[in-house]
Amino acid sequence: MSAESSVGHDELAVLKLLALEGGLEGDVKISCSRLADRLDASNQTASRRLQRLEAADLLERDTVSDGQWVAVTDAGERALHAEYEDYRRIFETDAEVALEGTVTSGMGEGRHYISLPGYERQFAERLGYEPFPGTLNVDLREDSVRRRSALASLEPVPIDGWEDDDRTYGPAVCHPATVETADGDAYEGAHIIAPERTHHDEDQLEVIAPDKLREELDLADGDRVTVTVGDRR
Repeated sequence: MSAESSVGHDELAVLKLLALEGGLEGDVKISCSRLADRLDASNQTASRRLQRLEAADLLERDTVSDGQWVAVTDAGERALHAEYEDYRRIFETDAEVALEGTVTSGMGEGRHYISLPGYERQFAERLGYEPFPGTLNVDLREDSVRRRSALASLEPVPIDGWEDDDRTYGPAVCHPATVETADGDAYEGAHIIAPERTHHDEDQLEVIAPDKLREELDLADGDRVTVTVGDRR
């Protein structure tokens, strides 16, 4: 069993308590006995949950003689944000995640992969269109990189992996998206696309659409855009 898979709701409850104590801003001091009281659990249980959070890289700990200093890591903040987005989906309708960044030139790989027949066929069936052969690449702002973890709470459109005579191609996920420029022009009916791998280029966003988005929205490198991502339709 991996360290991350050993983290469940009980450990996330501890992470939330530590965040409420200020653990997102920096180190906070806490003792196992105090934490145990807050959890209505034994000292051993409290200690075990902290150990699991640390092993999963959701928490940093420094043990001292009268307790321990703890801080929620970036991965821990992403985990809490995903929990928050789950509750948003329960209590709010039309959950969306708005990501901001600047347009940038890619390496040209998007054009190649988007046009491969194994993907192209699924795009037509599951997205309802054949994408323009290329992607709009967006460099995300730092706060949007953190917010991107909330996409885990949205239901994606799965794109299956496939193979031909030469190699195997991995699966991907798509989410419906609207791209809006700084001037307020918007393009609906696009999708973000990403390999079905955790933490793949989290500061980069790739967008596909039936049309060439740079021309439709008159975009150039460095232009600011907001990409609003939602559940599959």
